[in-house]
Amino acid sequence: MGKTELYSLYKGFLDCICLCLSRSGDEAAGDNERDTENGHLIYKSGDVLEDRYEIVDTLGEGTFGKVVQCLDHSSVLTHRGGSRIALKIIKNLEKYREAAKLEINVLEKISERDPDNKHRCVQMLDWFNYYGHMCISFELLSLSTFDFLKANNFLPYPINQIRHMAHQICHAVSFLHDNKLTHTDLKPENILFVNSDYSLIYNAEKKCNERRVNDTTVRLVDFGSATFDHEHHSAVISTRHYRAPEVILELGWSHPCDVWSIGCILFEYYEGFTLYQTHDNREHLAMMERIQGPIPQRMIQRSRKQKYFHRGCLNWNECSKAGRYVKAKCKPLRKYLLSHGTEHHQFFNLLERMLEYEPSKRISLSSALCHPFFLPLHHQVTSQVWRNSCDMSR
Repeated sequence: MGKTELYSLYKGFLDCICLCLSRSGDEAAGDNERDTENGHLIYKSGDVLEDRYEIVDTLGEGTFGKVVQCLDHSSVLTHRGGSRIALKIIKNLEKYREAAKLEINVLEKISERDPDNKHRCVQMLDWFNYYGHMCISFELLSLSTFDFLKANNFLPYPINQIRHMAHQICHAVSFLHDNKLTHTDLKPENILFVNSDYSLIYNAEKKCNERRVNDTTVRLVDFGSATFDHEHHSAVISTRHYRAPEVILELGWSHPCDVWSIGCILFEYYEGFTLYQTHDNREHLAMMERIQGPIPQRMIQRSRKQKYFHRGCLNWNECSKAGRYVKAKCKPLRKYLLSHGTEHHQFFNLLERMLEYEPSKRISLSSALCHPFFLPLHHQVTSQVWRNSCDMSR
């Protein structure tokens, strides 16, 4: 082969490399143009993803990405002009992509174990990768129980509504526990109404109108932190206000940490405010002691967080600014009762058993579902079955 031919071959090889580099650069630029600086997908109303999902508007935003409302124009649904769904669009960042894959795995297991959607967990309909953004589609739900509370000026839910919501939450999380899963991030924001339409009721005590949700049917959402029993358990889990003592004390955790979170959620529904309004571990423990009494010695001795204690007691100065704040904010649990009616006392008995310090002594959700507080619901089901049988016999 002559020098001229070798030169031509070498030049062609270089041109090919330059073309490839140019193409990869164009693709990278395209990704940059498609995403914001922090990894969110740039979109507008009317955009269609995967030739199927037409974006209508944004429903919410979190650290993971955004949730948008879409019209699903899949061939199965075209005769209805598209069905409305919620689409979770994960940021185009590796750590969020990997977390989304874990969530998809959990959601697939839930669908497999609950094909008829009887256990109050949100249903995943589909998932796909859109230019580095993991996307998960769900049934479209309504406001979260927190957002409804906020829109209602933080006026508490009535006790009968709390009973129905609590029963569904316990049922949903009990289903997870039966399938060797811990949710780990239970909070009012992650419990959504199927329909949050409401009626305006005059509250004579508060001298104002309040919103009363018409249908208290709820769904449990956000399985991004859900952990199987056999998987690695992160040291820190749960949103601060709903974090169990064993997590703060780094004693290890399992299903009972979800039960503690539910207790905190139900208190919030009942009072309209958070039980533990703090952002500091030591202060959080001081609040617990003010509300529920001393932390058990066994838990203190086993804790890796000995810096919070001195001679077996919480190292806490009640005369400090923080000490005065805790004293003003917190009181023994039973002092939060809004009524001395039987159902209120039953409710607080359930709370006390959910907010038991020792995880091994904390009530299980299967036992919680049999608690006297839920008895009126069981009577309703029994009477409904009886009425149905009477109707059928006519």
